[in-house]
Amino acid sequence: MAGHGIPEEYLDGYADILAAASVTGRRLTREELHSRRALGERAAEAGLGLRALVGAHLAATRANWPTARSVSPDSVLAVAEQAVDALAEGYERAQRLAVRREEAARREFIDDLLHGRSDLGLLAERAERFGLRLSSAHAVAVARGARGYEDGDAVPREVERAVTGRFGDRSVLLTTKEGLLVCIAAGDEGEVLVFFAKHAYAATNGGRVVIGRPQQGPGGVVQSYEEALNALDLADRLELTEPVLRAADLLVYPVLTRDRQAMADLVVHTLGPLRQARGGAQPLIDTLTAFFDAGCVAAEAARRLSLSVRALTYRLERIHRLTGVNPADPVHRYTLQTAVIGARLLDWPDQPF
Repeated sequence: MAGHGIPEEYLDGYADILAAASVTGRRLTREELHSRRALGERAAEAGLGLRALVGAHLAATRANWPTARSVSPDSVLAVAEQAVDALAEGYERAQRLAVRREEAARREFIDDLLHGRSDLGLLAERAERFGLRLSSAHAVAVARGARGYEDGDAVPREVERAVTGRFGDRSVLLTTKEGLLVCIAAGDEGEVLVFFAKHAYAATNGGRVVIGRPQQGPGGVVQSYEEALNALDLADRLELTEPVLRAADLLVYPVLTRDRQAMADLVVHTLGPLRQARGGAQPLIDTLTAFFDAGCVAAEAARRLSLSVRALTYRLERIHRLTGVNPADPVHRYTLQTAVIGARLLDWPDQPF
């Protein structure tokens, strides 16, 4: 064992190189440089520290310092410098290659995890390498900003630093997928996803974040991920204003559209007559949306639409006349509000049935 805990094999030939090159004052040959780089690569692959490796070579330089009076100290130091530089170059090259391999393996795992394309048993084994135990429940949060993000971008790095700085490696995996920020956490670590949502919202300058429900087993991650994606799409179509949403709070909407044809029939039957209005159905649908979102308080709905209360009341009366359904009548209100939600979900009247 050489100094600094480095095995002798990683100093192989160094004393001979030092002696031969220092006598003549020559620099290292191409073969000698190649041998130092190869040793550096092997040392990195073996997990040896670069600092200890350099220290061992400096110690070997002192131990094998030529004693001949004709030898120039500058020549010896120049040879040692070249050797250590080649050693470090090989070491760093091996480390870069290892990082690229690790990144490729991580990306492949994430793609398989979020698409459910791999054998679940093998996926669970691979997951432990990245800090996830897929035998338990997991939940996924997704965040979308004004532009798409990739691993290594400033925004994902900022959010990851905040989350890992707060929670460490508590079964958390942060990544990007198709431009979205993605956070995967154990199902009983809900505070992690809330913390992620807060920082993702800030880092994306007011983007939207959806937190999926915890799902059990190796396939639970992809289920929670897809649920979060669907909820993100629903939030867009419904023009919801909340920056952070939970998929569990939006479960009623998939239920409403499970029978698409029945919902389409309700929309056309209830709201179809609004197409006779001047300007078409959309302005009146927007009026109903604001009215229901305001808790059926006319003054608040008028404020949201930048209308007078009188103008809003006129619009509601017009809707009543055209549809035969009174927005102010509690008996009629549920049918009308459900039809309005259906219109937003089905993008009617822009997309006629």
